[in-house]
Amino acid sequence: MRLLLDSCVSPKIRPELEAAGHEIDWVGGWPGDPGDEQVLAAALKEQSILVTLDKDFGELAVAFGRPHCGILRLVNLSLARHASVCLAALNQYGEELRQGAIVTAEPGRLRVRSAVSDVLNDQRE
Repeated sequence: MRLLLDSCVSPKIRPELEAAGHEIDWVGGWPGDPGDEQVLAAALKEQSILVTLDKDFGELAVAFGRPHCGILRLVNLSLARHASVCLAALNQYGEELRQGAIVTAEPGRLRVRSAVSDVLNDQRE
């Protein structure tokens, strides 16, 4: 899968994601941060799932109807867990993410807002 890591996500998780076969770009490596709207648009253009810590992307997608190719938000997780939780969420909900779902990964649970049905699925780990 193609993933775009938001600038707030540490590039230290990149090697583990790449080792699992994912293609990674990191906003923090761009010449400047263009802002949330442009980051979301860039992820859509590149057909990338956006990985972020920022809740504003979900608001752009849900409240303002901005198109996207999936958003994975990591919440209250230590940096040491970012890569493994990201991989677990991608393994479990990769297809839903590619279809435009929003997955929120928190300690002990994954919440999925499906793009198709707009239903929230809360799964405890």
